[in-house]
Amino acid sequence: MSLMHAPQFSVRLANSADDLRAAQRLRYDVFVEELGGGGTMVDHDARLEQDRFDPFFDHLLLLDKARPEGSSVVGVYRLLRDDQAAALGQFYSEDEYDLSVLKSSGRRLLELGRSCLHRDYRGGLGMFHLWSSLAAYVDEHGTDVLFGVASFHGTDPAALAAPLSLLHHGHLAPPELRVRARAQHYAEMNRIAPDALDRRAAVLEIPSLIKAYLRLGGFVGEGAWVDHAFNTTDVCLILDTARMSARQRAIYARKTLA
Repeated sequence: MSLMHAPQFSVRLANSADDLRAAQRLRYDVFVEELGGGGTMVDHDARLEQDRFDPFFDHLLLLDKARPEGSSVVGVYRLLRDDQAAALGQFYSEDEYDLSVLKSSGRRLLELGRSCLHRDYRGGLGMFHLWSSLAAYVDEHGTDVLFGVASFHGTDPAALAAPLSLLHHGHLAPPELRVRARAQHYAEMNRIAPDALDRRAAVLEIPSLIKAYLRLGGFVGEGAWVDHAFNTTDVCLILDTARMSARQRAIYARKTLA
């Protein structure tokens, strides 16, 4: 972290058009400028990463009040409850995954997405604060299952054979939670046999956000989805709160996911 000041963190939901634009500016910095992503509604002149789903989501904002006015949003998380998805007509990740098993389960669902931190705040306490507030949001709304796509950088699944295979062999969701990537950009995750897999090397290639979900007992859906617009290869993560062990619940209660 290259901060020249001690952060003064707070977390709240976006409650104005200015809040939403601040979230979209940070998303532009991370997803477009850093990672080379795009999209039909990206506004390069205004430096906003936006899409048609934004008005339906709650946007959880991490703020550092020690930063100058107008640049205080340093982390974001996009949240869509099942009742909000019903108003929209779909979940965001339904464009990539068949979510039928989740939608027909009768359980309360929450979709997570567009999680990112300003580069100066990675590896510190920023994600701790976001996840702490996310846990409170989950409790408030009685959420049973959290899910959403998480990304590997790049669109060549062969280059990601080791981590994708590790996820498939060790963390594939049970049938009642096993969403499946849609055929158009489906990528097989079972690329290396378990006995031929260098597990230690594979773990190092898995992004920290995905590993955080796995520590809580999270699963992955079947197949990855290649997102050329965002220059990523996505997996769908599913976390069933009822399946969490006592140890995992303790981790979750402490919110030590940073």
